[in-house]
Amino acid sequence: MSSDGFFARIGKLQEAGTPVAVATVVRASGSVPRREGARMLIYPDGRIEGTVGGGDLEGRVIQAALETLGDGVPKNLHYEFRDIEQGDVGVCGGEVEVFVEAVRPLSTVVVVGGGHVGASVAYLAHWLGFRVVVSDDRPEFATPEAVPGADEYIQAPLAELPDRIDITSETYILLTTRGVPVDVDGLPGLLDSDAGYIGVIGSKRRWDTCAKLLAERGIPQEKIARVVSPMGLELNAETPEEIAVSMLAAIIMLRRGGSGEVMADAPKIRKHA
Repeated sequence: MSSDGFFARIGKLQEAGTPVAVATVVRASGSVPRREGARMLIYPDGRIEGTVGGGDLEGRVIQAALETLGDGVPKNLHYEFRDIEQGDVGVCGGEVEVFVEAVRPLSTVVVVGGGHVGASVAYLAHWLGFRVVVSDDRPEFATPEAVPGADEYIQAPLAELPDRIDITSETYILLTTRGVPVDVDGLPGLLDSDAGYIGVIGSKRRWDTCAKLLAERGIPQEKIARVVSPMGLELNAETPEEIAVSMLAAIIMLRRGGSGEVMADAPKIRKHA
């Protein structure tokens, strides 16, 4: 596979939400099966595309790649081809270094509700580099015309969402819905998912009402507690665009491990009338 084809393949896997590890021969000397630049893709189930040399070398690289897919820590691996009895991978007489790294799917923002706030959230999330999915049970609100710029549109009830997309720890679900009934019907399935974030728009009173109704349906409190509501950082936001900034600032803070605090020691911010 050419370099262009290889990187195109990586891009398609990211878009599809498929995690994969990449193993690359970065140094080779002496007699070895593959030279610098040889690449291999390793999937979570152990399948591979390409090769870094076959045999025991490749088996060890696959094992290391699976570990990297699990913990996200890249590895620089060194192997010698001299003495199998001493633990080497062959007897050809050379050495190789193989760099292994995980390529994770693009983080996805799922906007449920294609109204004014939802459209603003989708626009800003796309600008920030997220993969964006827009979902609404009203078909006219989940279209490119209503919400431009999303990568995927799902016209379905919220309860069907877990069956329509792959929800991972890198999926951030923002419910900008039109009311409590929509949330109560749709949240139970989301609370059983691996989503990294589930937020619901609205006031504290609205969420208290929703949480009470979920509890009455038998949803355990530890699952209900996964929901963040009200969403976002306190900016006194008013417009849909400002509300979108507040919500996505909280997502960025979560992803990057920020605190949300003002960074200046003595902020001098003039309040305009």
